[in-house]
This record gives sequence, C-alpha cells and structure tokens, in this order.
Amino acid sequence: MESDKKRIAIIGAGISGLMACKYTLEKGFNPIVFEARSGIGGVWSQTIESTKLQTPKDFYQFSDFSWPREVKETYPDHTQVLEYLHAYALHFNILPRIKFNSKVTCIDYVTSSTADLHSWDLWGGSGEPFSPWGKWRLTVRNGQNPSASAPTDQVYQVDFVILCMGRYSDLPNIPDFPLSKGPEVFNGKVLHSMDYAAMDDDVAADLIKEKRVTVIGFQKSAVDIAAEVANKNGATHPCTLLFKTAHWIVPEYLLPLVFQGLNRFTELMIHKPGEGFFIWLLAMLLSPLLWIFSMSIECYLKYMYPLKKYNMVPTHRFLKQISSCMFTVLPANFYDRIKDGSLFLKKSQSFSFCRNGLIVQGESKPLLSDIVILATGYKSEEKLKNMFSSTLFQKCIAESSAPFYRECIHPQIPQLAILGYADSPAILYSTEMRSKWLAHFLAGNFRLPTISKMEEDVMEWEKCKRRDEKESYRRSCASTLLQIYCNDQLCKDVGCNSRRKNWFLAELFAAYGPKDYKDLS
Repeated sequence: MESDKKRIAIIGAGISGLMACKYTLEKGFNPIVFEARSGIGGVWSQTIESTKLQTPKDFYQFSDFSWPREVKETYPDHTQVLEYLHAYALHFNILPRIKFNSKVTCIDYVTSSTADLHSWDLWGGSGEPFSPWGKWRLTVRNGQNPSASAPTDQVYQVDFVILCMGRYSDLPNIPDFPLSKGPEVFNGKVLHSMDYAAMDDDVAADLIKEKRVTVIGFQKSAVDIAAEVANKNGATHPCTLLFKTAHWIVPEYLLPLVFQGLNRFTELMIHKPGEGFFIWLLAMLLSPLLWIFSMSIECYLKYMYPLKKYNMVPTHRFLKQISSCMFTVLPANFYDRIKDGSLFLKKSQSFSFCRNGLIVQGESKPLLSDIVILATGYKSEEKLKNMFSSTLFQKCIAESSAPFYRECIHPQIPQLAILGYADSPAILYSTEMRSKWLAHFLAGNFRLPTISKMEEDVMEWEKCKRRDEKESYRRSCASTLLQIYCNDQLCKDVGCNSRRKNWFLAELFAAYGPKDYKDLS
C-alpha cells in the first residue's frame, strides 16, 4: 500500500487531533489537519483562569513525550498543559500539517451507489481502511483572510476521515423554558460556560466584578466557575451555585488513590461484555470489594466536609459516578468560600427567569442576579450528527445508543474514525491507545471483522453496561472502569503482547499508565 498517496483528513487539533496526526505520520501518511480556531489545544486553549488538570499528570501524558522536568506540580494548570501540547506538536513536527481557521462545516461520503453501503458485509466493502468504491468530500470554511468580505468555502476529497472534535465544545446545551419564563425576560446577562471560558481572563474578571452571579449546574465547569467568581467577588457580592443533583466532589489528594485502583485486579470485579461463567462468577464474588471501596470514600467525604449541612449528599454511589464519567475535583478553598458567605448553594428541581433574577422552585422570593452562567453541558451527540450531510449517517449516530467498535469505529460509516469521543478517567491516555490502534489499521496491519460481528460486539457492550449503569448509561462512558480490558483488545488486534508488566504481582495490582504502552508494535 502506497501510504503517502492516500489522503487522510483530521478534523480538530486538540489532543486527539495531535495524536492522530503524529501516529499517521509515523506510518508514512501525509495527513492534513483542519482546525477551526487559530491555535492548537482544543478546550485547553479556551478555559477559565483557575482551570488545571483533574488527572494526575503521570496519567495525563504522552507515552513517548514526558512532562518537562520543571513542571513539579501533580496537577499542572491550563497554561502548563497548553505549553506541553505545543512542545509535543513542535517535537513531532505536527504544526506544518495544520490548517488553522479552517472550519469543516460538513462531510459527505461520495460513492457510485448508496445501495452498495447496505449490501456490504465488510466495512467499506473490504474490511480495510481505504475503499475503491468511495471517498469523503469535506466542505471547509476558511476564515483566515481578514480582507475577505465573507468566509470562503473550499472542498477537499480524501480517502479517510478522523473526527477529533471533542465532546465539550461548540454546541452548548441550553435548557428549555416555558413562554415568557426564559432569558428573554431577564434584565441581566445570560451566557453559557463555554462563552465565559472563551473570554480573556481580564475580560471575564471585568464582567463579574461586583456583580451578583448565579451559576447553574454541578459538574466540573459549574463548580470551578462558582469557586472562581466567589474568590474574586468575596462576600460583598456572593456567587450562588444553583443545582438539581448533587455529585461527589473529591479533593486532589484522594485522586492518586482512585487512579492506583485502576488495575487488573479491580477489573476482575467488573462484569464484561460476553463474559463466560467463570469470569461472571469471579466478578460476583469480588464485587463486594468495590462496594466497600465506594462506601469508604463516601463516608470519608461526609466526615471531612459539611455535605449534609449544605444539602450536598448525593443519592448515588461514588463508584457509579466514576463509571458515568461524572468526576469533579474539589476546588481550593471551596468550603471556606461557603463558610465566609462568598458562595451560596441552592438545590432545586427547576427554575425560571424573571425580570430581576431567577424564580427557584420552593422559594417565595426571586433569586436576585445580575449575571446567570449556564454550566449545563454540551450537545455532543447532536454536534457529531450534524457533521454529516447524509441523513443515512445522521441516523446511524442518532438512532443508536450502542458504543462504537473499539470506541472509535461506527460499523455502518465507512472510511471514518472518531477519536476523543469515548470518555475515561484519563482521556489523553485512552485516546492515545486508540490513535496507535487506528494508525496500525490504516497501515494495513490488520482488518476489521464483518459489519455484523462489529454490531454484535457493540450491542453486547451496551447490554452489559445498561445492566450495570441503568438510567445513567451513556455510550461514551461504556469502558470507563475497563480501560486495561479495552487496551488488551487493542493489543490483540495489533498483534502485540497485552501483558506490559515485568512480573505477576505488578501485572495484577499495579496501575497501568501511558508509559506501559510506549512501544506498541
């Protein structure tokens, strides 16, 4: 296969896009990366001032490119992370491959007959990455030329597409409100956390200065923004954090304990798709240990922090929160800000807007506010669906809740992979593994199974995880607690040894990290 003649397009220059580019370059390809913004880094390029890693840096690093020695912190801040990504891109000569200010507005699969797609038994007709029967056509909007009266569109035709758009950007989730009870009746300012994070630090500081700010939500962005506002404004203009569901918020010093627990022994306690009787029985016998671990963390957090006093005791188990990708780290001085009156917590099932603030369910008086920040997440599924111009492929995304094959391949969408969509406790680590796997696949080192086999596999994953997670199931989080198990599958596909430790006890009880998979060949 003449790899240098095959055209590969990578959409996005965040961590997923950088790794996809690096590993396809290593296999002899000449990829082109389209980035809508003027720089690399994805969400790390536009974030709030206080943002830092919520993963120990040993688990958030490239397998063949360590953090600089001068970075001593366990949890580097967003500036240090962005500098690290820039150093990676420079070291592996990725920047010349990137077209900045180039937004891919849609992609369309061009084939002689769409009927062929339904008749194929193998992915793309052959089970290989490149098909003689079809190509992808990308429409790219170039906003780089300031002298142009309007952005210009350019069309590219490529043999393979790697979507690296991320889940936490571009398409915010804005709650729906009854008529005359939404933001339109509010005299203050309403914005999404995405817009607040995109502001320069001094602009954001001026916006909230001496203002009554209410933050909606209780996930990472909501808690971080509320803590930042409270630290800046103090008790004279307190911030209110309004939330519907409380979640476990873990202090930084407990995180290494959680990550060290992500080992093979822990995974023996978790049910796996398609498991045999012995593996099922072993998981049943060992699973009480997981319950003990979860309960121990919960009891410790309730003992150390005034959760009950502020109505912040979650109704779900700590372990369930981890497996559902809802991991939030306690900001510095969070409870101190509550204690000194800089931050108020309000729990309510619903709210609406009025002229001078918010009407909170169960309260007789409005919550007076000047600014409301909606930290209500993103419509990642809709964002992914909208990338396709074909209604057939849009339905493939929208009408199925099964995870992707190896969490990056949709069985019904040929010549395309999706990286960075699957969530995990250490997203860089897990995405790099799939980037390596994908590069081996593109190089022709293995073929995919039949479409029916892949669909059977992902349906088994969905069945297994729905049984465990029930209403909190999300396909992007199917493998959160089974990272090593998934890596074993990737290693088997590639044809390399999945046992990466030097001796039995380390293999069973030591945590796996990026360095364990440095040489995946």
